Amino acid sequence: MGYLALILHAHLPFVRHPEHEHFLEEDWLFEAITETYIPLLQMMQRLVNDRVPFKLTMSITPTLCAMLGDQLLRERYVRHVDLLIDLVKREQRRNRTHPKLRELADFYYDLFLESGRFFVDECKCDLLAAFRRLRETGALEIIASAATHGLLPVLLQQSREAARAQILIGRDIYVDLFGAEAAGFWLPECAYAPGLESTLQEANIRWFVLDAHGLLFGQPRPARSIYAPSYTRAGPAAFARDCDSSRQVWSAQGGYPGDTAYREFYRDAGFDLSMEHLGPIARGARKFSGVKYHRITGRGEEKEFYDPVAAEKVTEIQAAHFIEQRRRQIREVSVAGFDPIVVIPFDAELFGHWWFEGPRFLEMFIRKTANEREFSLTTPSQYLAAHPTQQIIEPATSTWGENGYFEVWLNQSNAWIYPHLHAAARKMTELAQYVSNVVGQPPRLPNETPGGGASALQFTDRVLKQLARELLLAQSSDWAFLMKTGTAREYATKRTSDHLARFNRLHDQLVANDLDDEFLRKCEWRDNLFPNLNWRYYV
Repeated sequence: MGYLALILHAHLPFVRHPEHEHFLEEDWLFEAITETYIPLLQMMQRLVNDRVPFKLTMSITPTLCAMLGDQLLRERYVRHVDLLIDLVKREQRRNRTHPKLRELADFYYDLFLESGRFFVDECKCDLLAAFRRLRETGALEIIASAATHGLLPVLLQQSREAARAQILIGRDIYVDLFGAEAAGFWLPECAYAPGLESTLQEANIRWFVLDAHGLLFGQPRPARSIYAPSYTRAGPAAFARDCDSSRQVWSAQGGYPGDTAYREFYRDAGFDLSMEHLGPIARGARKFSGVKYHRITGRGEEKEFYDPVAAEKVTEIQAAHFIEQRRRQIREVSVAGFDPIVVIPFDAELFGHWWFEGPRFLEMFIRKTANEREFSLTTPSQYLAAHPTQQIIEPATSTWGENGYFEVWLNQSNAWIYPHLHAAARKMTELAQYVSNVVGQPPRLPNETPGGGASALQFTDRVLKQLARELLLAQSSDWAFLMKTGTAREYATKRTSDHLARFNRLHDQLVANDLDDEFLRKCEWRDNLFPNLNWRYYV
């Protein structure tokens, strides 16, 4: 018997701008809620309701959890959906004499209406609670991840404390949200370097995922290639990503999402319609609206209109094909006395956002595997429980990025950030160490007379928490990635610079014993995540 472990990595950088009434980059969250998180929740709920047996693993990063739980962003999402419905109503009127476009406008009207209903009426604006309920069924395993998706090997190289804080704070947030210890841990960008396994063991993590070469180039070489986990010397087990299976699903060139029957991502009404007609959803700028009328069709060809029924048929064929491919793969690696596991991780946002039909593909695949005899769906935790004896190796430094190492996040476009990040991490460690050990009077509150000890200590604790928040947010791997790709370079540069500037100002104030309560409150109001953050992990 073989096993298949599907892992979805749900992550977005923390984007919340209460200082603005509307902010373009907050749409990243709103699009993902409508196109990925709600469809995935609905898919899993249908499977549970229909009593279809399945196992699925999912990471929901602390920054994404913070945004899904934020009242301001929840309210803004509801307004966003209302504006989409308003746009599609105008599209229904505009296309009343064009049968195909009117049919698609009706399709989007139903889609957005259902998204709003599910979010408000069924989930009470709390998607995390819906994920928790699915976790309680046993079908979905949710795993932890680093606090702000920092690139851990690069942080580790300069500051063990910085990498440790990312892991332990991420662990703590998981426990706060889900009321239990996490068995698995998603390494941001699947980025690993020797030394991380010790901190993962400290966090009581049992397993993590590497790219294939991280295991294949380990010492000694793994006897079962990528088809079994290997324990690290510190304890946690490393599972390897199966690149061929992953590529078949995510690649727009040779994979399923590139089929010409599928919806075209880049052709969007937000760029085709007049600004006047787009109305308030555009807020005076060209951007994706989520209303897409065309299918991929083919390069260089005039785009044809999207046909959801035709796309559904292709999805079913591809789900059956994927099962047959995995069946053949497991046959080829199966030997007597060995139960292989194929681990297939994806960015969750591939399903629905980038590949509109992705959630439906996933559902069809899971339904078809219910009666499969040659392999079954599992989670890495479940596999380890049934197969506790595994080889011990030291995995190799690796990521799942382009060319397998760090060049996406460490190159000429973004290398300038790292000296600043490392300097801030060193300051954070030194300050945390000093405050933990110092004996004597704590810093005084602004305008406070000597002798206000308890409140001054509380104020110092608030400053150290906010220092940690600003540092953690500056360390997010998303900013370096966006600088490299150029898709939001100015925003990523500003976010990194702003967090570092706020960190340095707070640090200098605390060192100089000249604390500014108003500035601290503004920082806490703007970046309000991780209320129970433990800054002592930097000691």
